Amino acid sequence: MKSKLFLLLGLSIFTLSCSSDDSSGDDNGEPATSLPIVSGNYWTYDVFNHETVNTPESFARDSVYVGNDTLINTVTFKKIKTLTIANGFYSGTLKDNGLRIDGNKMRISGSLNFAAGLPTTLAFSVSDFIVLKENASAGEELSTTNGSFTQDFNGYPLTFNYTLRSVSDGTQNSFSSNGNTYSNITKTKVILNLKVTTLQTIPGFPNPIEIPVMPAQDVLVSNQYYSKNIGMVYNLTNINYTLSTLPAGYQLPIPQTGSQTQEEFLDVYQVN
Repeated sequence: MKSKLFLLLGLSIFTLSCSSDDSSGDDNGEPATSLPIVSGNYWTYDVFNHETVNTPESFARDSVYVGNDTLINTVTFKKIKTLTIANGFYSGTLKDNGLRIDGNKMRISGSLNFAAGLPTTLAFSVSDFIVLKENASAGEELSTTNGSFTQDFNGYPLTFNYTLRSVSDGTQNSFSSNGNTYSNITKTKVILNLKVTTLQTIPGFPNPIEIPVMPAQDVLVSNQYYSKNIGMVYNLTNINYTLSTLPAGYQLPIPQTGSQTQEEFLDVYQVN
C-alpha cells in the first residue's frame, strides 16, 4: 500500500493540464545541449529504490531513446520512448512525451496514462514545461504551475492542491557517478508541493465536511544532473510525507509517515 501512495505522489505531478509559467524571461543565451535529442540517441539507467533503512533496495533498468518527430499544438517535438515500462521517476516523466529545444531551454509536452495499481487510471498531461535551462543561476525558477485535481483512493475521494516548480540548481565542472566522471554539469530540481483533503459525511452535519489529510508540504524533490552533449547522468528523487491526524472513525489505509529515495544512474548511452 505504501508503494502505491508513493507512485500516486510521484506521478501526480503530471495529473493535470500543466501549462508552465516561464519566469526566466526571453533570454535564449547558449543553445541547450545538456540533453541531445537526436533520433536514435539512447540512454540506459540503473534504478535503485530505498524505502527504509531496514528494507532491502530494489533494482531495475530503464532504457530511454529518442524516436520520431511529432507535432504537439502545431509545434515540432522529439518523441521520447522507453523499451519497456519505466521504473525510474526520470524515465517515467519522459516516456511517450515530447521534448524540444527552445533556445537555451528544454521543454516537455505530452500525455501519459498510468494505472500504478490504483482504482482508476491516472491521466497525465504536460504542456511546454521547462525541464532545464543552460547556464541558469542557482535558485532561478524555470517553470511553476499550480492547481488541483481529485482522485479516488481506495474509496476515499482525495483532493490534491499542488504547486509544481522546476528550479535551476546551478552548474559544476564535473560530477562522478556509477564509476564515471562527467564534465560541464547543469543541475535542475523538480519540486512538488501538495496539500491533500477529503470530503466526508459526518453524523450530525447536513453537508459533507472537508477533512485535512495532509498539510501542504514538499513531498517530492527530484535532483537531476545533466552533462553537456551526453544527457541526464544521475537523478536523486526523495519522496517524504506526513499525514494529518484524522478524526476518530476515519483512517486511510496509508502509513502516517513515509520516506522513499530513488537513484537513477546512467550506464550505457549513445548520442549523436
